[in-house]
Amino acid sequence: MIRINVDSKLSGKKIITIIQNKYPKCALGTIHRALRNKDIKVNGTREKDNVEVYDGDELEIYITDELLNGLNSKTSTHKIVKKNIAYEDDNILIYNKPQELEVQGKKDEPGLEELLYDYLKEKTPNEKVFLKACHRLDRNTKGLVIFAKNKNAEETMLSMIKDRIVKKYYKAQVYGIPKNKAMTLKAYLFKDSKRSMVVVSDSPKRGYQEIITKYRVIEADKQNKTAIIEVELITGRTHQIRAHMAHYGYPIIGDGKYGINQVNKAFKKKYQELEAYKIVFEDAYDELEYLKNKKIEI
Repeated sequence: MIRINVDSKLSGKKIITIIQNKYPKCALGTIHRALRNKDIKVNGTREKDNVEVYDGDELEIYITDELLNGLNSKTSTHKIVKKNIAYEDDNILIYNKPQELEVQGKKDEPGLEELLYDYLKEKTPNEKVFLKACHRLDRNTKGLVIFAKNKNAEETMLSMIKDRIVKKYYKAQVYGIPKNKAMTLKAYLFKDSKRSMVVVSDSPKRGYQEIITKYRVIEADKQNKTAIIEVELITGRTHQIRAHMAHYGYPIIGDGKYGINQVNKAFKKKYQELEAYKIVFEDAYDELEYLKNKKIEI
């Protein structure tokens, strides 16, 4: 924690301006996150807004020295790319997330939600920004993620997802060619938080949740014994597609957790070949009714 005592030269300026004046290498996104997390105090009171401060005020800033001096490379690993915004209006934003990026980050490593928030804040500095992820993708699964841009849109979108009228489709490359070209798989999944993985069972057990995964074969490569499949999530559990397809006997190539290491090495794949490539709003209601029958695809 560092302290800044505001003098007459800085009086009347806003928090961000004062911090950038003293720490010019500190990323703007870092300061925005600190405000959002209430990691900055003004005269002992936690502040979330970029307010003006005056002569005699004291700032307490809970940002690490590394971040203040721009030494933490994690803050600049990923940048928001405008072409990756697949759709945007006043209520929602859909972004094509790259691999190696969490949807929601940690304090020292911002995720897509934090990066997009900072992007919108810089784009519209005089407007209040709200941005919340409505669902998640695994860190190394790329593809479309829906964000709400206001509280009403967030609540409605979460309700629509719960009602299963927002259809999410994935493409995956699996090892082996499924005998059934299209099928709805049902099983039960247990989340083992200690091991950071899940376990799938064909029969219900205590602590297990039902999972339903639909797939269809798009393309089969008999020579390499692989297939490209389209997967539709009916339920959306942690690692569901990866674990369910592996349990069914067709692991996703590149998956280091549920796949086959020898296969991954043979295909020279470091991360799972899985992409959330299409979202279809089968129905919609309330302030998002205009999204009915809309399809977003990459």
